[in-house]
Amino acid sequence: MKTRLLGRTGRQVSEIGYGAWGIGGTFWIGADDTESMKALHRALDLGMNLIDTALGYGYGHSEQLVGRVVRERKEEIFVATKVPPKNRIWPAARGVPVSECFPAEHIVSCCEKSLRNLGADQVDLLQLHTWQDEYLDQDGWRDALLGLKTSGKARFLGISVNDHDPSSALRAVASGLFDSVQVIYNIFDQSPETELFPLCLEHRVGVIARVPLDEGGLTGTITAETTFPEGDFRNQYFSGERKRQVHERAEALKTLLGEEAATLPELALRFCLSHQAVSTVIPGMRRLATAEANAAVSDGRRLSAGLREKLGAQAWPRNFYRA
Repeated sequence: MKTRLLGRTGRQVSEIGYGAWGIGGTFWIGADDTESMKALHRALDLGMNLIDTALGYGYGHSEQLVGRVVRERKEEIFVATKVPPKNRIWPAARGVPVSECFPAEHIVSCCEKSLRNLGADQVDLLQLHTWQDEYLDQDGWRDALLGLKTSGKARFLGISVNDHDPSSALRAVASGLFDSVQVIYNIFDQSPETELFPLCLEHRVGVIARVPLDEGGLTGTITAETTFPEGDFRNQYFSGERKRQVHERAEALKTLLGEEAATLPELALRFCLSHQAVSTVIPGMRRLATAEANAAVSDGRRLSAGLREKLGAQAWPRNFYRA
């Protein structure tokens, strides 16, 4: 497993990290704790050393599973988690004050809950789970976050950028307050490359690339007839004609498979890793086989300029998180 520097933190993290949303057991229906634990251990066996979780994933269940695994291991593991907005609204809406989303006492209380779930005295990276640019000009949240860093309960601080809205994080990156940003980046949404990534490189802010497989759209397995379990959020994400649209796009991408990438998930992950601003990419993993396949992509090979150019033409701006 290859590693990369996470911005200015000085920490080397595996370029493939473990996305732990799915193992929380809500929104992604069908997660099995026994299989999740096996997948986590196997990922770590293969060299992954970064796990991204959140208090909101299964109401803390994901954090609890991650904490169990970390305590069972001897190697050093970088654990990132997130503070959910108090109003429980994802993504953050413009015009809603930060006092309704991240009041100081809420940030501190959530950090304490996360530490209990993880069975730890410190979390490596504490992120705000939503973000709006206007927060930067409002009071309360900043002192709480910096206080947790000063006290040692949070080693580094970051933000998770709103869905398909990388420009909202530009001032945050330049502020010097945050060590990392987590942002949607994949073959379909290449928008972070325009402004956000150059700014992260300039200010040495780490980039955690999330949703590299477009919630499954870039796995090549979704067709117009695909069904998901009742209660699974993908029923909304791929509603209406979206499954057919995704299938058509994925089939077009499959024509680019070959020596540089044999499968669509491999192509999608290699696309993310081919940008120098990306510190780590965090595909979701709930199964042993998925962990093994994702880890295998970290072999040091990068996509050629020619293939990158072809993939650039496959950008598909849209927002499936909205109904």
